Amino acid sequence: MRSRWILSASATLALGLIPPHAAHAQERLNPVIDLVAAGKPVFGLYAPANRRARPGQPTPPADSTKTMAQLAGEALAYRKLDYVFEGTMEYNFEQSFPPFTEFAKAMQEGGALAKGKSPRFTHPMFVKTMEIAPDPAAANVRIGKQLNEGVNGIVFVDVLNAAELKQGIAALRFKSKGGTRSDDVGNAPARWGMSEKEYKEKADLWPLNPKGELYNFTIVESKEGLSHIREIAAVPGVGVLFPGAGTLRGVFTTTDANGQRKFDEAAWEAAIQSVLAACKEFKVPCGYPAGAPDIEKRMKEGFSVFVIGWGEQGFKAVDLGRAASGR
Repeated sequence: MRSRWILSASATLALGLIPPHAAHAQERLNPVIDLVAAGKPVFGLYAPANRRARPGQPTPPADSTKTMAQLAGEALAYRKLDYVFEGTMEYNFEQSFPPFTEFAKAMQEGGALAKGKSPRFTHPMFVKTMEIAPDPAAANVRIGKQLNEGVNGIVFVDVLNAAELKQGIAALRFKSKGGTRSDDVGNAPARWGMSEKEYKEKADLWPLNPKGELYNFTIVESKEGLSHIREIAAVPGVGVLFPGAGTLRGVFTTTDANGQRKFDEAAWEAAIQSVLAACKEFKVPCGYPAGAPDIEKRMKEGFSVFVIGWGEQGFKAVDLGRAASGR
């Protein structure tokens, strides 16, 4: 398995699917960038979370609710992941941001940053942000707040076109770098274990800045976004491009006159493959929300960055992916 993956990675590099500047990886603060630069697969897990009561079900007992420190401890105890994926801020930022700040602080206090001569995150954090298009100015403020908590990457959801993606990328960069991010850095330097000056030098977007330590994931999950997939993939600075497979299932599901729901699996799969084709054409890593049943299949197709659910089935998916890649 290992020799086949090495051969595949070498062939990918030879075909130009890895950007030329990324061919020689270096050990840096953000290990996700090292892995992408080396053409290796990346496995991320959703952050562990408390169970939410479903409609019509009783609220879980208070003594079953874990603190943010306990949830952070669970995340830090699992060492096979490459990053922690936090998705709670996609819809209601004002409600979800305060508990996230507690989680981010607990991750820092629990040792998410391995200190020493070459500091390195053991559990870098990538967080979803709300849609940019409805209010780019508000999105800029939200992204700035998330960056100020020391996150390593921002995940843009439901991107519709290249212009929207460019606005998101600008929000990740300080004004001195041509972006729109405020000079206020909040808790980020402390979370990264460095001075404010050092942070401002390193907190720029890779691969636009070869020395940057921030990275972005971009999710396309609508027919409008799919219609602009090539222009989105061509935007300088796009990190990993994902088809929003879960949301797209709904997009390609219709209800007939009898109230029966019908899922068009062929159209759904074609949408996923169109994103992958754009990734290959524009030499952008392609991501996928995989699980144990499909991670090996998606790896063979060319997807290389994965976000996986927390729990035993998620851990199994990581094991399968690591075994298939020789990592």
